[in-house]
Amino acid sequence: MYFNLFREKMQVRTIQPYEIICKVVDKLVKNCYHKIMSKAERIEELQEILREDNTNLPARRELAVLLLDTGYPKEALAHFIYLSKIITDDSGIFYNLGIACEKLKLYKEAKEAYLKAIELSPAELDATYNLGLVLTELREYDRAIECFEKVLSTDKDDSNSYFNMGICYLKKGDLINAMTNFQNTIDINDEDIYAHFYIGNIYKEMGDIDSASEKFNKVLELSPDYSWAYYNLAVIDRERRNFTEALQKLDKTLELNPKDIDAYIIYAKILSDNGNYEAAESKLSEALEACGKNGNLFYIMAQIQKHLQNRDESLKYFNLALENSTTLNTNIKFVNREIKALG
Repeated sequence: MYFNLFREKMQVRTIQPYEIICKVVDKLVKNCYHKIMSKAERIEELQEILREDNTNLPARRELAVLLLDTGYPKEALAHFIYLSKIITDDSGIFYNLGIACEKLKLYKEAKEAYLKAIELSPAELDATYNLGLVLTELREYDRAIECFEKVLSTDKDDSNSYFNMGICYLKKGDLINAMTNFQNTIDINDEDIYAHFYIGNIYKEMGDIDSASEKFNKVLELSPDYSWAYYNLAVIDRERRNFTEALQKLDKTLELNPKDIDAYIIYAKILSDNGNYEAAESKLSEALEACGKNGNLFYIMAQIQKHLQNRDESLKYFNLALENSTTLNTNIKFVNREIKALG
């Protein structure tokens, strides 16, 4: 089913701004920051300080935070690990250690770091929130929900926690609770396009096409360049056999995202279903040029070549589909039967 259901919304509560972190480090380090310099210059200065005195923990901590804040999580991670082994009772170090691990997709390590931060400072909810995100990545959905509920017990207007609870319920297959939490999200923040988008997907799954269309149009009202909303509206138009409208929306989808493979496939299928095989062939050639080798595109192209009675071309594309089986949704045995049938 070529219908986009899951699109993650990253709502990571990250480290405190560098300027705030600097307020909690050693006075000597704070005095250094009073110099007017860029973050890159400050990083160089801190690295020089550590080369001269490897035991300067305030400098190491400030450097770790700066590295994390400027997009160097791997380098920051090494410093936070070092600090966590020496300063074992500081929740902030373990919190930032968790963020560094999370950014590097080391979710199990991030989980342990956030749990330690929470153990040291139970009232600080940022670690609890981030732990919920990590547990979601680890598919521990019930525990993730508990984290977001804990945040909401203190901040009932945290729309991001409602949203992420919606994601957890959606991945558990509980559409009703997912819908409830996405609705809670937009009750607080009606401009949350992702919550509207997911509600549209749930309506679609439930067969309420009119409500789904309304939600996807709401998404476009809030974000006119959101290509997936155009794509999903095109899918609905196709089901309603409004082919002209579907192709128009797919044109818009591909204008916004020229590498949307699903959009090319639906486009070619609409053309093929209406007997426009040459146009379908042209659209798939465009897709292969834009997206590169893809098993699904090769497989659909093989089917189009069959309709055009181009046996050799059909065989070529079936074999290309097999060569790119990692991006092929069709069962390989079925493709081999197609090849055998062509002789």
